[in-house]
Amino acid sequence: MKKSLLALVSVLMIASFLLVACGGAAAPTKVTEVTFWHAYGTGSAEEVALAKVLEQAAKDMPQYKINVLQVPFNDIFNKYRTDVAAGGGPDMFVAPNDSLGDDARAGLIADITTLADGKLADYSKLSVEGMSVEGKLYGIPESLKAVAFWYNKDLLPTPPATTDELKALMAGGTEISISYGCYHHFGFFGGFGGQVFDSSWKVVADQNSGVSDAMAYLNDLYQISKTNGWPKNDGDGLAPFSEGKAAAITNGNWAMGDYKKALGDKLAVAPLPAGPAGPATPFLGVDGYYINPNSKNQAAALDVALYLTGKAASTTMMTDAGHVPARTDVEVTDPLIKGLLEGFKSGYVRPQVPQLGLYWSNFCGTDEVFEKGTPAADWVKTATANANK
Repeated sequence: MKKSLLALVSVLMIASFLLVACGGAAAPTKVTEVTFWHAYGTGSAEEVALAKVLEQAAKDMPQYKINVLQVPFNDIFNKYRTDVAAGGGPDMFVAPNDSLGDDARAGLIADITTLADGKLADYSKLSVEGMSVEGKLYGIPESLKAVAFWYNKDLLPTPPATTDELKALMAGGTEISISYGCYHHFGFFGGFGGQVFDSSWKVVADQNSGVSDAMAYLNDLYQISKTNGWPKNDGDGLAPFSEGKAAAITNGNWAMGDYKKALGDKLAVAPLPAGPAGPATPFLGVDGYYINPNSKNQAAALDVALYLTGKAASTTMMTDAGHVPARTDVEVTDPLIKGLLEGFKSGYVRPQVPQLGLYWSNFCGTDEVFEKGTPAADWVKTATANANK
């Protein structure tokens, strides 16, 4: 009996050894936790789409546990900076590149140039440029954003292709909500041949008449809007455009969800009208995933970022949340996304240089022209001189 028992134990031990040797009882997968912050609104299309992507990520990448925290958009940058400066913070977060340059120079975002080398072949050149500062990569691009011309096809079957056509429509009584503001109307400068900065980031807005001509043109539109009591910013324009009163509005594609919900198939989008010198050049922003320099799991965070911006994830964010993909291999069939991509071709990638602050601090006081009647050329000359002091 003892011999039989010993023989049985021996057989079981040999079987166990063979099972492990053949891979039948592999060691459990090591799970790395990656903490991730986002600022998508509760219940928004973006949050719902992201949740869908993360659910699939849990199946496709069992080696990672992604811990997600939603932080209100108004708080996410300050909270991130404060936590990182104190030695903490998440492994990664997603946000626009509004302050990428400042944060990179402050050491608050990891330089991932080497870590991501050779892994961004399927991302557009503009999107990678938008995630870079002084030739170094600081983020994985997710989507593109810029101001475009949204219109109601029932009220305006064909959008204006030129600034002259836009002005004629408005002068003729077609209500169009132009967003007058130094961010929203920046694209008109390029259409008139204007240039705010030269290649060394000196402000040169007064070196030709382009910026002045664009401001004079915008003042003409502003006076039409003012006379008719039409909205003069994107917030005030939401209701009349959504309710079918205004035929068109200029705004970024972050508003597409609201417009589409209100207008359905009547909604269409086109590039900002071209000026006499060429296409409009709206600021092109890039949303992307950034990695914390304090993170002990930077390689894992990069893997997660690449997954969340991969072809399948980008398709979900495009289809369900209206994101304009940063990737070039995503099949685009939605005419709205196609229209946005067309308008973005001439976009001016938001510069990540400190000198951009000279634009915000000197060229946003447009009421001097629009409300007080200062000639556009005088205003541009003064703003340029102040910027270069």
